[in-house]
This record gives sequence, C-alpha cells and structure tokens, in this order.
Amino acid sequence: MADRQIGEITHCYDKISVGVLALTDTIRLGDTIHILGHTTDFQQQVVSLQVDHKEVETAGPGDDVALKVDERVREGDKVFRVLDEQ
Repeated sequence: MADRQIGEITHCYDKISVGVLALTDTIRLGDTIHILGHTTDFQQQVVSLQVDHKEVETAGPGDDVALKVDERVREGDKVFRVLDEQ
C-alpha cells in the first residue's frame, strides 16, 4: 500500500479528540488516513469533518478541517491518505 500526503496537523484538542488539519489535497468522509509524527503512528477512517464549525462531506486544498481522531495527535504530524492496492 502507498500513502499520499494530504496535509499536516496544525492544532490539537486532546480533551475532545479533535485535530485541525491544513489540507494540501482533498479529503472525504470514509477515507482511510494515516497520521504519522515523532511519537504518532496510526491509521483510522474519517468519520467526522468540519469546516468553520459546519459538518462537510469533503474538503480540499487550502481548507483547515477539524476531524475526530482515534488517538492523540500533535502539531506537525503529517497526514496521509491510504491508497488502495490496485
């Protein structure tokens, strides 16, 4: 499997398990993402996306999106879309 970077975590809200992601590519509900950093390394499915406190199904380059995370994330963590094997 190959991963394609789609952005970077810019803010973290540990108490509510949310990370803010500055996007360089498109993200959609249902995508599988891989979050990787110095002490972060996990995959999860995207189940919640918000732009300006409004639920969205997709977001694109230049957007800052809030997403629910399964584990702790940190500022500077890289976010990749997991691409299916073809």
